[in-house]
Amino acid sequence: MVQVTEGPTTAARLRVVGTCGDDELARVFVAELADGARIEFVESVQPPIPRESKWVLIVSTLKGCPIRCPFCDAGGRYRGQLSAEEILGQIDYLIRRRHPDGRVPAPKFKIQFARMGEPALNDAVLEVLETLPGRYDAPGLLPSLSTVAPSGREAFFARLLEIKRRRYGGGRFQMQFSLHSTDERARRQLVPAPTWSFAEIAAYGERFAGPGDRRVTLNFAPAAGLPLEPRDLRALFDPACFAVKLTPINPTRAAARAGLRGLIDPLAAGPTEALAARFREAGFETILSIGDLRENGIGSNCGMYAGGSG
Repeated sequence: MVQVTEGPTTAARLRVVGTCGDDELARVFVAELADGARIEFVESVQPPIPRESKWVLIVSTLKGCPIRCPFCDAGGRYRGQLSAEEILGQIDYLIRRRHPDGRVPAPKFKIQFARMGEPALNDAVLEVLETLPGRYDAPGLLPSLSTVAPSGREAFFARLLEIKRRRYGGGRFQMQFSLHSTDERARRQLVPAPTWSFAEIAAYGERFAGPGDRRVTLNFAPAAGLPLEPRDLRALFDPACFAVKLTPINPTRAAARAGLRGLIDPLAAGPTEALAARFREAGFETILSIGDLRENGIGSNCGMYAGGSG
């Protein structure tokens, strides 16, 4: 449950008005902007790894989201884009709360643009990515951008590639595409918006993954009854450039309303490992990202919205 607080106002006119969670796992912050809109951002750790070794911030890029994926509570009523200052305000708040001097010593300091909003729909995300390396003393900085690859955003992705090459080479950027099904028609049920085709995503990903870079991640939060066939994925995506990440559909209000049942059961290790093995047999590095189930109670897991109904 979100606790109402009266927090400081940042330079971006972002006022923290509520928080919930556990500092030893994850904490959600609810902030009010100058126009009255509310957004959320998160800090988390991954026990037993200490915060001093790995620290993750998850920030919003839009006020709500127009994509309206049926398992995501974080869409709600879409009210527009955040400015670069409002995105940076979230990051500043979390960093200054623990590191007033702006120095983050953690060897892995991940900033995920993944709380509220599809980041590729906001050019301010690019401005933030340009700014981050010089704004903080954070040698472990690792931005992570997860996108459904919305159509019509070719200029965004072209500039993102240029920024990555210039500012984040050598594996210091994590690029992720959320596919959720290996069948493009079925994907429309989970991502109800015009997007790039798999072929377009594959072509861009191969350009993105340069020498020394991380593989581009293909995210799947698969729903029962929809196709998930590793061989079909292998026909378009080269395992030398792409990895696979499998995650559960988290218990959101939206998923319950839509009647979605996740193919991955966090409590059933056997079937989940068998599914991962099929992707590995197809040649893909495969990551099972289950997370700590206590985050479901906090509301910090992907697709959740602690501040109200979606």
